[in-house]
Amino acid sequence: MAFSSERTGGTLSDINVTPLVDVMLVLLIIFMVTTPLVARQISLDLPQAGPTDPTTPPPPIRLRVAIDGQLFWNGVPVNAADLDNRLALEAARAEQATLEIDASPDAAYEPVADVLASARNAGLAKIGFVGAGR
Repeated sequence: MAFSSERTGGTLSDINVTPLVDVMLVLLIIFMVTTPLVARQISLDLPQAGPTDPTTPPPPIRLRVAIDGQLFWNGVPVNAADLDNRLALEAARAEQATLEIDASPDAAYEPVADVLASARNAGLAKIGFVGAGR
């Protein structure tokens, strides 16, 4: 009896994926077991919601710097010394108003920088700029 084979003496080129599947399943089990152990709880001190304050915030202060460097406190012209006094009074309040600086687009940089420095030196914490496109 002779067995005949259609195969010629070539090499077998099929890949055996069984060991690869076995390794992947072992790795999957290892990760499933170790992942809950790695996850740690982190304690955070989150801010608690306090009672709502029924008081309304003070209205903002509009400080306009004109082209020539003239200062206007809510539409009233002020000089630099008077500005420092008013800023110090506002900074001393329990709840500070927001200082909204409205600088003319053509104003020089120096008056605006002086106003910012005065507000910072007075201790104002809420300072903002008002855009020209209002």
